[in-house]
Amino acid sequence: MGKRADTVIDNEFIIRRKIFILCSIVMIIALAISFVEVLLTYQSWEFKMIMGAGVILYSLCILLAINTNRINRGAFAMGVIVILFYIPFTFFMEGGVSGGAPLWFLFMVMFISVIMEGAAKWISLVLEFLVAVFCYYMSLAYPNVIKVPSGTLLHVYSFVALAATGLAAVVVVDYIIRLYRSERLKSEEQMREIKALNDSQNQFFSSMSHEIRTPINTIIGLNEMILREDISDEVAEDAANIRSAGKMLLNLINDILDMSKLESGQMQITPSEYHPGDMLSDIVGMLWLRAKEKNLEFHVNVAPDIPDRLIGDEVRIKQVLINVLNNAIKYTREGSVTLFVQCEKTGDGRVNIIYTVEDTGIGIKKEDIPYLFTAFKRVDEGETRHIEGTGLGLSIVKRFTELMDGKVTVNSVYAVGTTFVIEIPQEAVGENEIGQIDLEHSHHLDKLTRYKQKFEAPEAQILVVDDNASNIMVVTKLLRQTRVKIDTAMNGAEALEKTQDKEYNVIFMDHLMPEMDGIECFRRIRNQVGGRCRDTKTVVLTANTGEDNKAIYEKEGFSAYIAKPVSGEELEEVLFRLLPGELIKVIDDGANVFEETISWMQDSYKKAQVAITTESVADLPQELLEKYGISSIPHKVMTEEGLFKDSVEIDTRGVLAYLEDMSHHIKTAAPDVKEHEEFFANQLRHANNIVHISISSKVGSSGCPVAMEASKAFDSVTVFDTEHLSSGEGLMAIEAAVMAEKGKSAEEIVSELNELKGKVHTSFIVDNIDFLARAGQISTRIANLTKSVSGHPILTMRKGKMKLQTVFFGSRRRAWKRYIDMALGNPLTIDRKILFVTYVGINNKELEWIRSRIEEKVKFEEIYFQKASPAIAVNCGPGTFGVLFREK
Repeated sequence: MGKRADTVIDNEFIIRRKIFILCSIVMIIALAISFVEVLLTYQSWEFKMIMGAGVILYSLCILLAINTNRINRGAFAMGVIVILFYIPFTFFMEGGVSGGAPLWFLFMVMFISVIMEGAAKWISLVLEFLVAVFCYYMSLAYPNVIKVPSGTLLHVYSFVALAATGLAAVVVVDYIIRLYRSERLKSEEQMREIKALNDSQNQFFSSMSHEIRTPINTIIGLNEMILREDISDEVAEDAANIRSAGKMLLNLINDILDMSKLESGQMQITPSEYHPGDMLSDIVGMLWLRAKEKNLEFHVNVAPDIPDRLIGDEVRIKQVLINVLNNAIKYTREGSVTLFVQCEKTGDGRVNIIYTVEDTGIGIKKEDIPYLFTAFKRVDEGETRHIEGTGLGLSIVKRFTELMDGKVTVNSVYAVGTTFVIEIPQEAVGENEIGQIDLEHSHHLDKLTRYKQKFEAPEAQILVVDDNASNIMVVTKLLRQTRVKIDTAMNGAEALEKTQDKEYNVIFMDHLMPEMDGIECFRRIRNQVGGRCRDTKTVVLTANTGEDNKAIYEKEGFSAYIAKPVSGEELEEVLFRLLPGELIKVIDDGANVFEETISWMQDSYKKAQVAITTESVADLPQELLEKYGISSIPHKVMTEEGLFKDSVEIDTRGVLAYLEDMSHHIKTAAPDVKEHEEFFANQLRHANNIVHISISSKVGSSGCPVAMEASKAFDSVTVFDTEHLSSGEGLMAIEAAVMAEKGKSAEEIVSELNELKGKVHTSFIVDNIDFLARAGQISTRIANLTKSVSGHPILTMRKGKMKLQTVFFGSRRRAWKRYIDMALGNPLTIDRKILFVTYVGINNKELEWIRSRIEEKVKFEEIYFQKASPAIAVNCGPGTFGVLFREK
């Protein structure tokens, strides 16, 4: 892609260089004509020398620009010379607006527009405009400065200017048209070559697909026959391993072929109706043996409210899940791999199916996550060099998911594990749901390999046409227990002989055969004079699985198509559908029972779509944290005795007791990156997305920057800077939790929170300002000034910073009264649902007085008196409280 872009840039430069050279030659000729004109008509040698020097300087600029390939700079220099010197000279010496100068002004506009680009172009245009304004102003205001030649000379000057500029314009425009026409023809020729190359590539991949799938068809088909026999457990396990390996090989081939189609833009998504339970069964059958080989636990947890029928591209969805699960198994040395499947109804019969793959593997480094979905790129190759893989899988996962209008996110903690979340919108068919069934997490081999015969049709006549004897043998053996009568043909000519004399109920036709391919053979059978199979239903057996091939088969009139490698189940299902009913004797009703590897999600085990998390410094009561399902990460308090978790290992009372001695050193700190990563990883076990509500990034010891750094390891974690602290931050966490309960996405929640920032009121009245100064929240100068006048400072959050709003003087009670009156001064703008009074070191009697004063001003539905967390208390000290609420 880079080379292609460089080629385009080079071609553009070459075209501009050619146009520059042509324009330069034309301009030199025009200037030379003007110079000759000056030599013949002017008496002053000064003018002649100036004009001659200008032509020489102009020519030198052109040569320098061409030799150094600095076309834009050369054109700019040329433009400046003509605009600042030649045109004003012509204007003032050759008749002003009546002479040839206006034509040169017009020509230079075209010259600048064609040759220059970027800033040089606009500077030149502005410069020419200013020069033109100056010249016309001087002509109007001071007409005496304009030298008006005699009538004959004036006409000569005007005609020479017209001829020079007109000829130059014609030559330049004609050359540009011919040049771009030539380039267009070259481009069309290149497009034809690219198309031919793509066609050749597609033909190659089509042939390769056919050649590779043919032997795989034999391996998987004959292996299925072994699994149908009464064999020992050891042989059965070996056969199951062969089947799993064969399907994984097939999936790898599909990845390689699909990547080619994706790169060429030919990949198309084909939605159709399918059963998600059957798809999951097939995936489990392919992968659980690989997990078992590594002694890994492998779980599939399915929500019971998923529709039992969906419309989506089952093949691509299966490919996506196989790639992600296979990666999880490859990169997990011990522990487990789990697939969660959930459903989110979006209305109008649409659902968002969410597939979450969790592993306890080696994880992904944060710096590697941006390259995770790059084709042929393997991250952390030092750690993973012993693990096989092409580097295609996750690239295909992302491309397919986006083609299906979905999205994929990754959350990982290095050395802990990785979680992929894949969301794919689909359409539900009907109202039925999969339902809730309790099944054990087990992997019994006999359940996975049990064959159920669906029907017998001993009177049915089947013709199998394939140039490969192994393929014929596989189809024949797989259909053996249906007791249908099978004839075979090794080529199209032999098939035509048989259809001429015998009537068949169904024909299985290979696509790619020598001499006469399956499509041509099918056409001849349809038009066979006297043939007995002109209306026989024909099924194409193909190794060409592309959507273009499928469209061809449908257009030609095939009744169905089966992709190689074929399975007995597919063959029987097609026959059951196409054979006349009177020929079929039903043995099994075809009811599918899900494999015991699949468990079913209880309501308590479902992952939330969005979880809200915050910090201990949000100062929310435990009852509200539990009510709204908000998880909190504790900050830390550091004393001379050690490091303590905020509100977990140390409480506010202990902090206040410690603070009584001002000689004690105490400070707060946010959790570090590793602690945040572990916290997020743990929360993502219960939710697909997290919105983390954080304290303002602009206050001291803020956890916001650290949380943002940690979130880089998780695509599904969004850290939101509230620009508030304490219960102001808590109020925003509650609002976010309410939005999450209503089913809003993480993006919608963040968008609404951004609008809410300015409506949250966070302020405090402080009794002893020494604590704020010691914590670095305000300057020592302001602290000393406030103490000197016995003031009670009011601190308010503005644009994420704690600002000194005002200072109240007098007794503590009088200052408190004035603070409450000021904070609640405009009741009409206040949302009265909830108010927080967050305090430090205030007794119950004082709190009751605060409540009564608030209720005199504004009646709130709920008032929560919340003791500030130790981390907040350290910074503001005893006697501090704040009223925190939101505005309408």
